[in-house]
Amino acid sequence: MRHGKKFNHLSRTHSHREAMLQNMASSLILHKRIETTLAKAKELRKFVEPILTRSKADTFQNRREAFRALNDKETMKELFGTVADKIADRPGGYTRIIKLGNRLGDNAETCLIELVDFNELLLAATAEKATATTKTRRSRRGTGARSTAEETPVATAEIPSAEVVEEAPVKTSTTAGDDLTIIEGIGPKIAELLNNAGITTFAQLAASEDATVQQVLADAGSSFNTHDATTWNEQAALARDGKSDELKALQDRLKGGKE
Repeated sequence: MRHGKKFNHLSRTHSHREAMLQNMASSLILHKRIETTLAKAKELRKFVEPILTRSKADTFQNRREAFRALNDKETMKELFGTVADKIADRPGGYTRIIKLGNRLGDNAETCLIELVDFNELLLAATAEKATATTKTRRSRRGTGARSTAEETPVATAEIPSAEVVEEAPVKTSTTAGDDLTIIEGIGPKIAELLNNAGITTFAQLAASEDATVQQVLADAGSSFNTHDATTWNEQAALARDGKSDELKALQDRLKGGKE
């Protein structure tokens, strides 16, 4: 009997379950987000977060334990390189689960599990919201007998630097280069090809013609020429303008095969 046991076997044997979680953890670390069922995502979170915690301290013992769990050299390089630097200041909660609804066929509940620190759109939106909610208050004690003309210079002199921050909100697109992999259909390899072709920001991708992007993929070889780039400029325009909700809705429709 399984009284009080909340361990989810996922209808698999022990070896099959461990191999599946190992492969999913490697994909999550390499690609920063994967789509799977909700049950698998919850088990993956319990499997991968202790590994991410170990990666913040680059020691021989932590590398050995991480390699025992992942068993992949490329994943180890990414884990102790890019990922460890990004999550260094986070005390925990490295992953986020976003529900996507039920899929056709078996009606299983699907979701998107991603590394929190690699979603640039949500990070920029959070920073912009925190900046917009900054307020400055001035004490009103002893000002009942003052006239409006007397209060005006005081208010001007007491304006702190927070007001200057409100006039220059954080922008999603920067000239230093954006993370093009958040566009549906663009992986790390294709993003590298676009960067080599001079397309490094969302604004440049939004202004590029489909024929130009397709020519870049065609020059890279037959393995990249099969990608459909017709919606990349539209997605890039939404990412450039910081419209994360509309971008998410568009990508959900693309994944569901409605477009």
